[in-house]
Amino acid sequence: MMPGDVPFKADGPRDTLPEIPEALHWVNRHGRLRLAELHGRVVLVVFWNATSTSSINLLGELRQLERKHPGEFVLLGVHTPRYASQQSDAVVLKALQRIRLRAPVANDPEWLAWMLYSIPAWPTTLLIDVEGQLAARFVGEGRAPEIEEAVTRLQEGLPPAHVRAAPDLLENVRADATGPLAFPAHVLATDWRLFISDTGHHRILECSHDGRVLRQFGSGTPGNWDGQSSACGFQLPQGLALSQGCLYVADTGNHCVRRIRLESGEVDTVLGAGRPAYGDVEAQGSGLRVSINAPHAVAADGDILYVAATGQNQIVRVDLGAECVATLAGDGRSDVRDGIGSQASLAQPGALALMPGQLLVADSGGNAIRRLRFADLALTTLAGSSPWEPGCMDGTGRKVRLAFPSGLAVAENRVFVADTCNDRLCMLDPYSAELTTLEFDHPLHEPQGLSFAAGILWVAVRNDHAILRIDPEHGTCERVVVGE
Repeated sequence: MMPGDVPFKADGPRDTLPEIPEALHWVNRHGRLRLAELHGRVVLVVFWNATSTSSINLLGELRQLERKHPGEFVLLGVHTPRYASQQSDAVVLKALQRIRLRAPVANDPEWLAWMLYSIPAWPTTLLIDVEGQLAARFVGEGRAPEIEEAVTRLQEGLPPAHVRAAPDLLENVRADATGPLAFPAHVLATDWRLFISDTGHHRILECSHDGRVLRQFGSGTPGNWDGQSSACGFQLPQGLALSQGCLYVADTGNHCVRRIRLESGEVDTVLGAGRPAYGDVEAQGSGLRVSINAPHAVAADGDILYVAATGQNQIVRVDLGAECVATLAGDGRSDVRDGIGSQASLAQPGALALMPGQLLVADSGGNAIRRLRFADLALTTLAGSSPWEPGCMDGTGRKVRLAFPSGLAVAENRVFVADTCNDRLCMLDPYSAELTTLEFDHPLHEPQGLSFAAGILWVAVRNDHAILRIDPEHGTCERVVVGE
């Protein structure tokens, strides 16, 4: 059991849940949804947050349960904000469209439902029986087997799901028109090419600098299979890295790292077993088929890869030649704690950038930029605060305030930072730790992956479905028109 769990009660008295507060807005349907309308059905209510990797993992597990047990339970979501920018209905709607969550979702900007139901953490799942009573509470991800067993027990004695009319809870669902790109997470630029993680379309695009699509890797259908060019499957790919003619992809939804051999177009898996890990890679044995949890970023130096295992709050080092994986930093706890190697803590590391003798880490959940020194594996905080001190403030070192930074790009003696939940870009001096806002005349909506090449800063703006090219010297910005 996890802290905060309420054990499943197969029978006996249970507490009736109060209604979801009327003040909450249902962002992807018209009209209020009441739990009383769902009496006679088993209901799962998931409290989640769009920046919580564990939330995204759990929702993926529950989608699989829906496919395995169609009609046997109703899934509802309640989104509570961690950052000020997440309070609006529009941002929550974008988030559920980004992860393709087809379930009614209520926005709880004032944490009313969170407090009413005494929710302890993201994600938390409430299991409600056919009489509207609380049968169990599950905290955290990786709970699908227990939830499945409990749902099956609650179905005993009920008519089969296929003879009961399913409620149409999304009769007026609003879709997001995306165009050629859908929630792109990262762009990687060379002097002549752009490689784009077209995350919502589950593919990687190779483009010219003017946006002309030259090649597609991935079929566009979410899946996990190797193959040639478009005859393979990615799922929510994010970070990218180039080395020795190969493009490495953090295939987040598949919990693995993929390699694209650019000359031949061959795509194969170099790290991961297709399922999330819940412990150090060293505890799983040797080889490259160890499990990792939701990798969001990868950096490459020859045959050495550095991977941000975001769901594990760790950085791992992969030696492709020796076929071995080791934890470089992070004890697995979600926190900003400096120290040596596995004695330090990270909080959902989301972006990486190599510099001589060191690795810079955008510690997204920690609202900080960290520095990992290779010589002694010392992890220190370069700029930013802690998981529970977000903000928007320039400054030096720990006086800086960020909100879920998730993009890094090195350009000689400066580092560009995507301060995602502040909708801004920043410049960081990696030596003085001074951070300033990058000024230019263009609105941003959750910028994420960054790259610097040919004197240009390239930006993937996920909620605008856009790639921008910014000239930092002149403050100009224009959109790259990506076309098929």
